[in-house]
Formats: sequence, C-alpha cells, structure tokens
Amino acid sequence: MSGWIERLKKAQMLSIITIFLVIIFCLVAVLISRQKEAKQASENSYNMAFYELVDYVQNVETYLAKSLISSTPEHGAETLTNIWREANLAQTYLARLPIESQELENTEKFLNQVSDYSYSLSRKNIYNESLTDDDLKNLKDLHSYSVELENTLNQLSDDINSGRIKWNELTNKGETAFAQQVSTSSLDGFSSLEENFHEYSGLIYDGAFSEHMTSGEKKGLIGEDISEETAKSKVSEFIGNDNIKKIESLGFSENATIPQYNFSVETNSENNVNLSISKKGGHIIYMNSNRDVNTEIISQDEANQKGKEFLNNHGFTNMKETYYLKQDGVVTINYAYTQNNVVIYPDLIKVKVALDNHTQRDTSKVKITIEDAKKTLNKDLEINSEGLAIIPTEFKTEILCYEFKGKVEDKEFLVYINAESGREEDILIITNTPNGTLTM
Repeated sequence: MSGWIERLKKAQMLSIITIFLVIIFCLVAVLISRQKEAKQASENSYNMAFYELVDYVQNVETYLAKSLISSTPEHGAETLTNIWREANLAQTYLARLPIESQELENTEKFLNQVSDYSYSLSRKNIYNESLTDDDLKNLKDLHSYSVELENTLNQLSDDINSGRIKWNELTNKGETAFAQQVSTSSLDGFSSLEENFHEYSGLIYDGAFSEHMTSGEKKGLIGEDISEETAKSKVSEFIGNDNIKKIESLGFSENATIPQYNFSVETNSENNVNLSISKKGGHIIYMNSNRDVNTEIISQDEANQKGKEFLNNHGFTNMKETYYLKQDGVVTINYAYTQNNVVIYPDLIKVKVALDNHTQRDTSKVKITIEDAKKTLNKDLEINSEGLAIIPTEFKTEILCYEFKGKVEDKEFLVYINAESGREEDILIITNTPNGTLTM
C-alpha cells in the first residue's frame, strides 16, 4: 500500500514538473515572439525614416538644380522656399536614425545650412532682389554636395535592402558596432556620408544659422525627463482617445536638436498623424498630418481663425498670425506670441490648415511675344524647342505659357513663361531612364 502511495506521489510530482516546464516553455515562446515583433517594428520605423530622408534629399537636389537656372525673383523665391522646406524635413528624419550625432555631424551641418541659406536667399527674392554671382556660386556648390549625398544614400539603400546593414546591430551595440558594421558590411557605408563632407567648410553668409544658436539650452522646455510610456499618454491626450485607432512608437531620437520620442497615430478617420514629444518636460514639438487636398472652401481669414482656435484649444494662447505659405491646397501659417501688444517672433508656432477648395483661373490671350518671353530665360539655357502650352498649377488651375526645352551643362530642363505676364511660372528637370522619360 505504501509503495503504491509513493509511486502516486512521484507521478504527481512528475506531472507538476511537466506542467511547470510547459508553462516556462510557453512564456519563453511568448517573450521571444514579442521580442521579434518589437525588433521588426523598430526595423520598420528606422526604414521608414531612412527612405523619407532619401526622398527629401532627392527633392533638395532637384530644387537646387532648378534654382541655378531660375531667372525671376518670383519663381526663385518659390524654389528656394521649397529647398528650405525639404531640407528641414530631411533633417527631421536624419535625426531619427539610430546613429550618434558625431557620426553624422557634417551631414547635419550641410542640411542645416542648405535650409537656412535657401531661406535667406528667398527673402532677397521676395523683396525683388536678384541673386548675386556669389549667391549662385554657393548654390552651385551646395548642389554638387547634394548630388554626392543623394548618390551615397542610394548606395546605402542598396546595402540595407540586401541586408548588409542592419539597424538593430547599430542600435544594440553602439559606436563599436557602428565602426565594425561599416567596415565589414559595406565600403560605402554610413561613414561615406561624412567622407563626402570632410572638406565641407560651410558657407559664409548673413544668415541666422550658427552652431552657437543650436548649442544652447532650449527655452520653454520645463519639467523633468519623461519615459516613452508617459510620452505616449501625452500623444493620446493631445489628439484625444476617442479619435485614436492605433499608436505606434517610431523610436527615440537622442541626436535631434531636442531629444524626442516619435510616434505615428492612425486615427478613426484613417488619417496618419506623426508626432514628436520632447523627453524633457513632455512637450509637443512637432505634429503633422498629410492628406490630399483637391478643393478650397475657406478663405485665408477663415484659415487664420481655425488655426488660432486649434492653438487656443491646446493651451497656446495670445498667438497672432503673421506670415503664411500656401501650397497644394494647404496653408502653413506662422503664429507668434504676443505680450502687451508686442509680437514676440522667437516664440513661433507653425500650423498647417487644409483649404479644401478648387478655384478656376481665367486663361487670357497671349499678350507677349515669344521673343519677349525669351528675355526672361537664364542666359545659360541652350534652347532646343519652343512653343505654347497650357500647364496645371499646384491648385488645379491652368496657365497659358511659352514652353522652352533646353540644356544647361549636362541637365535638360523645361521652362514655362507666362504668356500673359512674362513671369517664370515653373521649371522641370527632364530625366531619361530605361523605362522612359520623367520630369521633376
């Protein structure tokens, strides 16, 4: 009888141990699965940031090329403003890559100066000043560097797609892994970005960008450092839990001008919103929601009011609308803080408002001759063909123009001169590819 009891106890103990081992196995399997999911999510977020960087750098190169042959202050200001915007966005996504800031110091400096210098030149054009020979030389130099940067990023894209460079290794092993990864995985790795800019000494110009301007402590960032989970709750609070379908973390940007947590939010209305929350104090420092806008139903005054209401609802009071830029059916309005009727421009917030409207524009008869239109062209443009054409604008309207096709050095361009006013309306770059001819 006692022997049977002993065997029973041993069997029970064996069952308990078996169950315990099964539970441990299941827990380990779940942890491994979640770790893989987290790793994949991290890889996806870094890939997204990298390919956004590639796109914006390509846009910078394209607009810099256009700026070299633009011959009117009006169109020059528009092109330079585009460079400023695209370079700014390139900096944003560069900062999201898991690479220490010192590894990309010169690349970041280049993008900063492209952005700031193009903005300073656009102000010249806005005041109807033509660019000097020195200005054009600087733009040409910047364009050369942008081509090198674009080529290096394209090589890196191939390395990432083939698996020779992996984000998680750069993230997990720090600077040592960075050096090993570049040396063993690809001769044209991330270090090539800095090699391209090794001799880049920067531009001497009368602009706002300077290293001492970005190295100081950021005013208004009050409060203690917060965790990613707290930052996520700040996102929910800002957008509203009822409006959120899903929140995805895009990682932490340690080397950004302001260290920040980055998130992508899918709303119930299927819109995607990107937000950045400062590590210090948990402040909203960036939010952007992109969607196609095909029509306009509100005026500029109504857009100003809607932007101000949005700021008031989120705790930003005493803000006054100042300058604005309208593009693709969206107006970006600069709001400055006011104190005792004094406008405090350093305290500036930019708000994008969708106009959602389509306005028709009357296309008048030709009022200038083709010879008069040619006088507007850049003197270096070798014309191959010319004629009249109707082109669409950013806001779905139409303009009757003279179209000139020609070359400057090794690049082909299409230049459109308004047949009514003689104004330079647009410049496109012609690119021949194995699959056909593209214009940018």
